[in-house]
Amino acid sequence: MFIRVKTTPNSPRKSVQIVESFRVDNKVKQKIVKHIGVALDDYELNELKLLASAIKTKLELENTLPLYTPEEIEKQIEKSKENIKRDIYSDDDYVVNIKDLVEEDRVITGIHDIYGKMFDELDLKNIFVNPARNKSSVEYFRNIVLARIAKPDSKSRSVHMLEENFGVSLDLDSVYKMMDKIDDKSIEKLNSIAYSETKKLFDDEIDVIYFDATTIYFESFTEDIGDDAIRKNGYSKDLKFNQPQVVLALMVTKEGLPIGYELFSGDTFDGHTLIPSLKILRDKYNVDNVVYVADSGMFNNDNLKELEMLEEYNFNYIVGARIKNMQKNIKEQILNKNNYKELNSEISIANITLDNGRKLVVTYSLKRARKDKADREKAIKKLKDKLEKNISVKSQLSNQGYKKYLQLKSNNEESTCDLSIALNEDKIYEDSLWDGLKGLIVNKNSTLSNDEILTQYNNLWQVEESFRITKHDLKIRPVYHWKPSRVKAHIAISFASLLIVRHLEYRIKLQYKKLSPKVIRDLLLNIQTSIVYDKTKKIKYAIPSKIKLETKKIYKLMDKQYSTTPYIIGKL
Repeated sequence: MFIRVKTTPNSPRKSVQIVESFRVDNKVKQKIVKHIGVALDDYELNELKLLASAIKTKLELENTLPLYTPEEIEKQIEKSKENIKRDIYSDDDYVVNIKDLVEEDRVITGIHDIYGKMFDELDLKNIFVNPARNKSSVEYFRNIVLARIAKPDSKSRSVHMLEENFGVSLDLDSVYKMMDKIDDKSIEKLNSIAYSETKKLFDDEIDVIYFDATTIYFESFTEDIGDDAIRKNGYSKDLKFNQPQVVLALMVTKEGLPIGYELFSGDTFDGHTLIPSLKILRDKYNVDNVVYVADSGMFNNDNLKELEMLEEYNFNYIVGARIKNMQKNIKEQILNKNNYKELNSEISIANITLDNGRKLVVTYSLKRARKDKADREKAIKKLKDKLEKNISVKSQLSNQGYKKYLQLKSNNEESTCDLSIALNEDKIYEDSLWDGLKGLIVNKNSTLSNDEILTQYNNLWQVEESFRITKHDLKIRPVYHWKPSRVKAHIAISFASLLIVRHLEYRIKLQYKKLSPKVIRDLLLNIQTSIVYDKTKKIKYAIPSKIKLETKKIYKLMDKQYSTTPYIIGKL
């Protein structure tokens, strides 16, 4: 097998294919094993070639195995049975009277067809020790992961949904037993699979890792106690300050593909999750030359030592800077327009060396400046509207958000009791000086260019998107479990779901077009098979649903066959 790039005359389109040579009458011929996709530029071409290389490796490995896997043998047996049945069914058996038909069931098949195959391709069964002897746990894990992708809910409701909509019957107690087998070793294996399977797609090289942390709250209001306690009250990003939580630290590539996660107790500050997570990652894998990217929310004045630790452990990093909180001399340099050089028509950039030797890269963006100004003017209008309504002084005075633009004003020079609230014009002006400015801190020995720094930081939205998918599409919260081991297992199930969802999304984007995880899921939920019973003839028929063009593409790129031709299940 080899990878072939086929060009189109007078067109920038280049097709990437996996091709195999074979002999016919002493002549060498070629056949396309798999069409990977079409590239319109060099970047897309390189991405498709990397994907083709990963798929080619898997295909070559499969060719070294017996002709049929156990699953393939089973399929062949079933196919043989169907061929026999077709011989004994008469033409009359295929003629139906609509009045005699009753729909007995309708089973969703698309989720298990596509996401199930993705589960298998990622070898997620291997999170269990000796998966061949733990077939039941693997099966339960697979179905619960797919249920979370299809319609996330509590484990009991997922069991009900699987039986009602997918024809899969699970015992709830057995689900919990499966979760109890997802121990620390299983979670470590899950992270290892995420890293290695993602790395295969990029020629075994990951050069940038994006890092962020978020909070996951519980349904209950009781904290854990003991040495292994993880449910703790802390600063909640979901404004659930009266509920215990855990802190989830997530690491993804610039394409948004997950490569690992770590779980911390709910009272852990975001910034204190970075170093432990990166140390674990580096201890396990060869990631010495990786640049780590994180937002300014990971750092504050109290934990700047985290940056020192990054340098101590020789980590390369790009982190957002809180430029308004910096020393006076640094702020003066930031606000000095003479320090900026034009990068392009929209962006200017300044390079400033901090007192500790670190590099501060500050950009001025016209687009960001217009947005900052518009946001402030909108907020000021709201403040003016509230002032006109004579809202109490106490409710208005605050340093939070745009309330910082308000100040107390004396209405009587002889009395300190006659006070009112007014806009602080000086504060508004001072704030406007920072419109369009964004600061990034990089390590002392960084060799990255300004363009590289900005490009890598601007991709930070990928980890934010993964958190959005995890929280909203997969509904990782609230957590209904209370035992630490079950909580960890729930997070592992959610991470496995995220891994499958984002890998499928990436593959579809490369080989077809950009489709959101929600769109992909909805397309597959519509792939159903109706089981119809003929009361007179005592025959059961299966009628597959119509399939959309986009769904056809998904099935094709996943090498899954789909036919809309109705067939006879059995005759009673």
